[in-house]
Amino acid sequence: MRGLESNQEGLFSYVSPEARVPANHPLRAIRAYADEALRRMSRVFNAMYAERGRDSVPPETLLKSTLLMALYTVRSERLFCEMLEYNLLFRWFLALGIDAAVFDHSSFSKNRQRLLEHRVAQRFLGMIVRIARRKGLVSDEHFSVDGTLIDAWASMKSVRAKNAGSIHGSDVSGGGNPEVDFKGERRTNDTHASTTDPQAKLARKGKGKEARLAYAGHALMENRNGLVLGLTVTEPHGNAEVKAAEELLDAQREEGVVPDSVGADKGFCQREFVTKLRHRKIKPHIARIEGPCCRGWMAALPARRATPSRSGCASASRSASAGCTRSAAPRRPRCAVAPRSRWRSCWPAVRSICCASRSLRRPAGEQSVRSTEKQRRAASKCFEMHRESVSNIVRPIDSH
Repeated sequence: MRGLESNQEGLFSYVSPEARVPANHPLRAIRAYADEALRRMSRVFNAMYAERGRDSVPPETLLKSTLLMALYTVRSERLFCEMLEYNLLFRWFLALGIDAAVFDHSSFSKNRQRLLEHRVAQRFLGMIVRIARRKGLVSDEHFSVDGTLIDAWASMKSVRAKNAGSIHGSDVSGGGNPEVDFKGERRTNDTHASTTDPQAKLARKGKGKEARLAYAGHALMENRNGLVLGLTVTEPHGNAEVKAAEELLDAQREEGVVPDSVGADKGFCQREFVTKLRHRKIKPHIARIEGPCCRGWMAALPARRATPSRSGCASASRSASAGCTRSAAPRRPRCAVAPRSRWRSCWPAVRSICCASRSLRRPAGEQSVRSTEKQRRAASKCFEMHRESVSNIVRPIDSH
């Protein structure tokens, strides 16, 4: 029998949002951890607000709302407040009833500065990490650190010279989005800045990439369970990743956590950073920069091998002690000329053999048979003496 569509709504509803959320939904576990961490931060919230006055939006609601926007990639706070009107899952996560009024999106802007001044986001993450460590969900065996660029909410058209009175080449007659022609103009962070976000800096991801206004985000993660232990945002510059990694490791040391090893990409392959890790008794697992630019300071490290082996597990163990790791993928054996230092050590042997062989190639009229036989014996003796030194000049790399 066909059912008929009923357009008449019920006058009362006795179903709560709690009953609408499945028992195995991932947000249930996230909400439990978030509520426990926010309860422990009650003293911090009390110090942020005055004792008298009109009640504001609870800071717990704002923090959990920000968490929902990050989990569900909501692009704006205005859109989130609009979705909160009809999304029962969001209302349940924020402990809002079906009949409760939704706060205005401007509440985020009004309270953001207060939350930043008291470092509420960092404390919230730190409390989550402490709870996870107490439950045995955090390991201190191996950590990884990395950085990335976070795009700023500023247009490249807002970049202009610091000493300029107006935007160079702009046509303000067209309205609020003028046409800007910066072709042929050299723009750097020392001479130019954004008018809408002065703290953002021009940065690029790598060689050949375009420069854009961005910040540098850094994260420290433990590898066993994949939990983020620390986050920080800095200005993008050459050593931003290394300095941020040291600060994140220092923060973990204050908590009494010292990892056995730390992994990173080639951006952290710097002698100062590797040396500091070893002073802290941390094994550096850092991707090595191939080429002579890295070979010099790697060879200068005490009691370390500059060229680790490429054979499976031996490569991982030896590269850990050398301060860098390499891919264990199999490669064909190839011959290569030894480093310059090895050439210098073998050059006397090569010169002696070359001189002896040159004397043997002289015409017969210039030397007697007796002297020729004598020189041949001397050349053979010289070659046998320096055979081992010459064999080290050119040989397969995989035999090292």
